[in-house]
Amino acid sequence: MVTTLAPAPRRQRTRLAALDGLRLICALAVAGYHYGVSWRIDGVRPPTTFLPNAAHLLVYGFLGVEAFFMISGFVIGMSGWDRRPRDFLVARFLRLYPAFWVCVFVTVTVVVLLPVTTGVPYGSSLSLSDVLLNLTMAPQPLGATLVDSVYWTLWCELRFYLVFAVLIAIGLTRRRVEVFCSVWLVAAVAGPSWVMPDYAPYFVGGLALYLLHRFGPHWVTWCLIGASWALGMARVAGRVAALSPGFEVPVLPARIILSLAYGVLIAIALGATRRVTWGWLSTAGALTYPFYLLHQRIGYALLRRGYEHTGLPVWSLIAGTIAAMLGLAWMVHRCAERPVAAWLGRRLAGAGLSRRPAKAG
Repeated sequence: MVTTLAPAPRRQRTRLAALDGLRLICALAVAGYHYGVSWRIDGVRPPTTFLPNAAHLLVYGFLGVEAFFMISGFVIGMSGWDRRPRDFLVARFLRLYPAFWVCVFVTVTVVVLLPVTTGVPYGSSLSLSDVLLNLTMAPQPLGATLVDSVYWTLWCELRFYLVFAVLIAIGLTRRRVEVFCSVWLVAAVAGPSWVMPDYAPYFVGGLALYLLHRFGPHWVTWCLIGASWALGMARVAGRVAALSPGFEVPVLPARIILSLAYGVLIAIALGATRRVTWGWLSTAGALTYPFYLLHQRIGYALLRRGYEHTGLPVWSLIAGTIAAMLGLAWMVHRCAERPVAAWLGRRLAGAGLSRRPAKAG
């Protein structure tokens, strides 16, 4: 009798360049929303004054956050599988905290030197205790003011990582992750705040997409992806309703864009983009995190000064600011994030907290 063995799941943790490219697109979309819609460049007039047509398109850049959470679910599944909880947490620590600490320092310096106090969606005052509590990446539960308002997403990410570390400790299997995702989705429908009901669909969707990538198509996996998509379609309506750009924002384009994000990630999960191996995409992926951390408050300061002192069209100021922030992100990544993460990795490995010096990627 001949026994047919089922194909073994793919265990290699290879970098997917297409995910890096999608990360960059999401970061640029969020920056476009912040620069062109979510504030008043002169402190008084609404965004449609300066970008009468583009503002209606840029407003949907807020969806970059939802896509980031989906990518995070995918990447955390990929980076956590076949790892001990301690190694997973060390790797996440080195990936997130060194760059974050540097970006907090840079942002605080700009806040002091180039304050922007009018027409912005955040308060202007920061105390030393606020800054120190921000360094924990959990200032909201500690009652501190955010150094930069984009940091709110990091607390969501951090909670997801901690919960997933518990799942790693229990032992990762396809079935257990499916049960975890199902329970989380049901809890998100019920709506208690501690399960992050507005964003749980995207983390779950990303995890389910990683299961699709690792184990191949399975009906439970497809059901999870479909359920996360359906709940995301419902939740995004509330996100759109919470926007206040000064003009009506239809929800249908948001649902279409979010559906396209699911489609792209399904294609990546199924291997349709495996031939996309351009080296610059890895660089783009590395820059995305510091760019995201730095872009809002520093970008507002540069745009306000540019508007007041140059008289250039707003679209050109936005393009120049994005280019400047990408350059600053590259400097942070190469000159601070990488060496600090490498040094901390060696120290942690020497202290026996990981099997080997962990990489920041």
